[in-house]
Amino acid sequence: MKAKRIRVQSSAGFYSVFCGPGALRQAAKEIAKLGGFSTTHFISSPKVWRAVGKKLQRSLGIKHPLHLMDDAESQKNLRTVEALCRSLTKSGVDRKSLVIAVGGGVIGDVAGFVAAACLRGIALVHVPTTVVAQVDSSIGGKTGVNLPEGKNLVGAFYPPRLVLSDPDLLYSLPDREFRSGLAEIIKHAIIADAKMFAYLECHLEKVRRRERAAMSYLIPRNVEIKAQVVSRDERESGLREILNFGHTFAHALESATHYKRYQHGEAVAWGMMAAALLGHEAGATCANDVSRIVSLIRRLGPLPPWPRVAPKALLYAMRSDKKSRGGHLRFVLTPRIGKAASYDRIPLDAVERVLHFAPQLLGSSETSGA
Repeated sequence: MKAKRIRVQSSAGFYSVFCGPGALRQAAKEIAKLGGFSTTHFISSPKVWRAVGKKLQRSLGIKHPLHLMDDAESQKNLRTVEALCRSLTKSGVDRKSLVIAVGGGVIGDVAGFVAAACLRGIALVHVPTTVVAQVDSSIGGKTGVNLPEGKNLVGAFYPPRLVLSDPDLLYSLPDREFRSGLAEIIKHAIIADAKMFAYLECHLEKVRRRERAAMSYLIPRNVEIKAQVVSRDERESGLREILNFGHTFAHALESATHYKRYQHGEAVAWGMMAAALLGHEAGATCANDVSRIVSLIRRLGPLPPWPRVAPKALLYAMRSDKKSRGGHLRFVLTPRIGKAASYDRIPLDAVERVLHFAPQLLGSSETSGA
């Protein structure tokens, strides 16, 4: 299967997601189409660079300065941004430079914000190396870092010039990381593609085995879904909120456990099941769809347990969610599989019931404190 070019509309114009097996081998050709750059800089993590760096440098035909960071969610903060900006400055970055972000969602979010902030904006290319990054976080221009008060509260909308998305990079991912990323694929199916949801129900074992035919279908299809949404609503003023299905719960779980327990997709998996239950409580989601959503997500495999955190503490964390308006919580719910919408009149007692009963209904919680 040949790589596919998917266009994304942004405030700065169109950019391409060049997506498919072997896309990385064409990195030099694709980057050359963007024009000339004074210097090129890689931002990655030690682990990712060991796995991908030589292949990428060989494709580009030349070595460029490398700036490494820890890609743990707990390091997605302003201290890391400052360290990278200083490292880039010492390496001679200027306004005609290019930053290539090589890694998963944390690398892309941080490097994207660095590119947006350093010298008030330098060119950015994403080379996503995880499922989450390839189907979601590298597309749409959202960049940012966390604060102790909540996730992604400091950032910018800053579109890349190009995304090089090669599914061949996914075959070496650890199983936990791969399964975590599949949660974002399930999310896209729930909010936008009922046929893909049915495909996942029938073929999840093939997907978990990373069979080439399954991945060659799923990665481009998910890129198309994300591209269609963000092209219509780049700055999350309306439609784009549907991409946050499950994320209000997920971000609260991540914050309450100090970003140390869950991979992002694992928190999203919990969050989507909780959102399905809330949809039923609110009269938006039928019981059969709740059952299908929960069943498919549970088939991904074991998740780190729901923490022993009081529902009121999780509610407090939710109030920092970016979708909140005037202190009122907003949730993305699904009226039926393949469609989603934002709801802002959900009774708090319904949310508290879900937070209280989710660990018992969806799986065991931990037996000791968080």
